[in-house]
Formats: sequence, structure tokens, C-alpha cells
Amino acid sequence: MAKVFIKSSSYEYDELRENVLSLLSDLEQWQGVSCIKPGKRVLVKPNLLMGVTPERAIVTHPMIIKIVCEYALSKGANVLVSDSPALGRFEKVVKQSGLLDALSGMGVTLKEFSSSRKVNNGTFTRLEIANDALDCDVIINIPKLKTHVQMGMTLAIKNLFGTVVGFQKSGWHFNIGENGDKFAELLVNIYTTLRPTINILDGVLALEGDGPGTSGKPRHIGVLMASADALSVDLAVCEMLAVNPFWLPTNRVGRNLGLIDDYSVEGQWPTVEGFVLPKNKNIVFGPNFAKNFVRKNFTSRPQNISLSCKLCNECVNICPAKAIDNLGNRLSFDYQKCIRCYCCLEVCPHQAIKIHEPLVGKIVQKLL
Repeated sequence: MAKVFIKSSSYEYDELRENVLSLLSDLEQWQGVSCIKPGKRVLVKPNLLMGVTPERAIVTHPMIIKIVCEYALSKGANVLVSDSPALGRFEKVVKQSGLLDALSGMGVTLKEFSSSRKVNNGTFTRLEIANDALDCDVIINIPKLKTHVQMGMTLAIKNLFGTVVGFQKSGWHFNIGENGDKFAELLVNIYTTLRPTINILDGVLALEGDGPGTSGKPRHIGVLMASADALSVDLAVCEMLAVNPFWLPTNRVGRNLGLIDDYSVEGQWPTVEGFVLPKNKNIVFGPNFAKNFVRKNFTSRPQNISLSCKLCNECVNICPAKAIDNLGNRLSFDYQKCIRCYCCLEVCPHQAIKIHEPLVGKIVQKLL
């Protein structure tokens, strides 16, 4: 049986440090052995989606990363902190998020995932994962509690998608398209390949609504969670938020693959009411000849907010389906090409993309 350890916390450094170290100690005692030993290569994998301050609740808080690194260094490990941001240069992301300052002078290597290789699995034969993730001895996964317009929430399992390097992520979005369950299967496949040793969820300041980028809204939850099992963390978050755990596609895939075990909780999570989840968007159905009609009249889609748009081309560059054009004075979306991955909404730095729900689709959703 897996165990999820829970602490209520703020970001006040002394309190945060005490709680994070307590969680790490609890995990170590529960496992009966220290997984971090002198000379071991430890990868710390936070969520560094884009270059924003921690108050936006989009990235893992830098002080949590700092404390985890201090813990690993105290064990004599060689520590690497790495991710592959969706938006912006890595150097800019770590500076704007406060991580560069937090880790200054600590003897930690801070660098972007850059090279990758194919992994040997029978399902996704073209899957490549960062060499640094494959070659380390221990992975400490530090996700952020955030909503995600494509996958519901981006928690411990989804955070590992950052080990897919650069625009290979967009390639997977394009190849899998609107099939959310298939994309969840890819995420679980990455998880079973890497199997992080420690998972610590930053839920002190969470993101609700149309996350995981600037369209989401920060919300104080005041919780940290830790477990050796990432799926158990994701299940526990759903339970805390009073969400059906198998609404989350990665949890469904984990159940179908027999990966979900019973878990127990040590500690008490806060009462959370009315946590705002992303709008439902994937209701494409029917025979092929009806798909165009359904997509136009029933399915939600990204839409530009022209008054907020700066025509910065971040959405144009990230779109895996090449469905967005900059016409000089506005953006144009080709919804026949659009695969509803919402990468554009995820990376938009100006909150200039929203989810548009056609009237007929809204009616169908209410009836359902």
C-alpha cells in the first residue's frame, strides 16, 4: 500500500523548510532506507512552464526546490535541476521565476534538458526522453497543483512530460490530436519509464480555472503532499478537491493498466470547496462525415481576445498543427486543422486566448 504524507504550509521560509524536510524524513522512514546516497546523481524535476513570478501559481515555488536541493546535497548527492519549458528560453524562465537566485552558490547544476534518446517500450515506439532523466539514479518530481485545459489537471504524472525535450512535445500533441485518453496513456508510459523515487506536490498556492498558463487563477490551498508513488499523489489531490478521481485521464489509464494501489494518508488536508476546474471541451463524436459539423457547432475551441493580444507569435510558434496565422493586425485560427491541444492558451503570456464554447455545445453539455 502506498502512503501519501500531507502538511499544511505557507511559503514563509522557516515554516516551509520545516515542512518539506519533515515530508522527506517521513518518506525515508516509511521506505526504511535512504534512497539518496553519497555520489548518487539526483535529478530534481520542477514545473517550469514559463518565466513568471511564483505569485502567478504557474511554476513550482523556488523555495521548495531550494530546500529539496539542500536535502539532497546534505546526503552527498550530485544534484541537477532541469526542465524543458514550453515558453521562453530556459535562462529567462529560471531568472524570472526566482529559481536562479534561490539556487545561487549552492553547488547545484541548473540546466535545460537538451538531448534525448528513444526508450524501449512497445507502445510509443518513437518516444524520446531526456538523457539526464534516464541516466540519473534518483528523480525527485516536484509538480505544481494546477488545472490543465486538455488533461484536467497537471499533477505528478503530467509534470514528467517536461522530460520530453523541446518541440518534441508539440509533435506528440499533433500526432495524438484530440484523443485525450491516448495522450494520458503517453504520460503514464513516461511515468512507468522514469518511476520518480520522490514526488512532492506544491499545493500551497494552486492554479484553478483554465490553467496551466496565464488564463488560470491563483488560489491559496496551503498544502504540501509527498509520496513515493505519483499516482497516489494525483488520486489524493482529486479526493481533497472532491473530484471523481477517474475524471482525470491519467488516473483512468493507471487503473486500466493495474498500476493503482490502495493508498493511505498521513496528515490532514484542508477543506477545499468550489475549486474551479477547466471547461469541458472534447465532445467530438459521430461518423467521419459528421465530424466537421460537430467540430464547428459542438466542440469548444481556442479563441483570440484581440484587445489583449500583442501579436507576439508565441501561440503561432507553439501550435503543433500550424493552425494559427498572424495576419499582421489579428490572428486567424483554422479550426479544421486545430487539434484542441490548447498549447496556445498554455503559453500565451498576455491572457489573450480563451476557450470559446458554441451555444449548441453548451446546451448538449447541460443535457449530459
